[in-house]
Amino acid sequence: MSASTPSDPQASGAPDVKIHPLLTGQKALVTGANSGIGRGVAIALGRAGADVMVNYVAGDESAHAVVKEICGCGVKAIAYQADVSSEEQVAGMFRHLIQEFGTVDILVNNAGLQRDAAFRDMTLAQWNTVLGVNLTGQCLCAREAIREFLRRGVVPAVSCAAGKIICMSSVHQEIPWGGHANYATSKGGIKLLMESLAQEVAPLRIRVNGIAPGAVRTPINTSAWQTPEAYTELMKLVPYGRIGEPEDIARAAIWLASDQSDYVVGTTLFVDGGMTLYPGFSTGG
Repeated sequence: MSASTPSDPQASGAPDVKIHPLLTGQKALVTGANSGIGRGVAIALGRAGADVMVNYVAGDESAHAVVKEICGCGVKAIAYQADVSSEEQVAGMFRHLIQEFGTVDILVNNAGLQRDAAFRDMTLAQWNTVLGVNLTGQCLCAREAIREFLRRGVVPAVSCAAGKIICMSSVHQEIPWGGHANYATSKGGIKLLMESLAQEVAPLRIRVNGIAPGAVRTPINTSAWQTPEAYTELMKLVPYGRIGEPEDIARAAIWLASDQSDYVVGTTLFVDGGMTLYPGFSTGG
């Protein structure tokens, strides 16, 4: 089998598309940005001209490597360690962000984790940890960002909007996932948090939208793609026939953060290769 075939778990299937500097002069925060989707989005924001704060909870070396790569784009970047489920730590992170960059224009609420278990065996700690990071973390960060957007208001030379928030969700805000009830519940919550915030703050010229990735090649799901056998099984769920790459999500995030999407409010953009088409039903289920 050729190394470039889609069923090779090591082959990148994302086309190499240049990201133009749509976000020059803007200031961004990406949570959970030292690996996976967050890393890809943070680097893409830098390439698009934004200064970026790279939030992380563990992994100093990887966070600083992302900062170095972003700075190579000719913009500013800083790393900041904070647990997004902590109200105190989130407030401190935003204070530092504003001290360093002056303001924030873009929040990418990306931090997330899994603590999988059959529901009958799931501990309260597993439930609370996932809901705390995945859902409460987005709430706390969005609240701080909205406060800053309102303080500063619209700066037309920078953006049509006072601020943009992108809530990273999952196809599992739509697709039930047995054995992962805490994770799926957190993602369903993100959907309605995003939509409720979007409805509330749109009159204030703040845009809130979501991205729902499908199967993406990240460290959190290595077992699903690291062998040809696992990859083949995964592709049964993806009509488009390839795994997603962090760059696929990053391009969607850049568009949602830019004025090119200025009339897009309260929408979830599914970037999933067709997973939410329920491909099993193409042959009658």
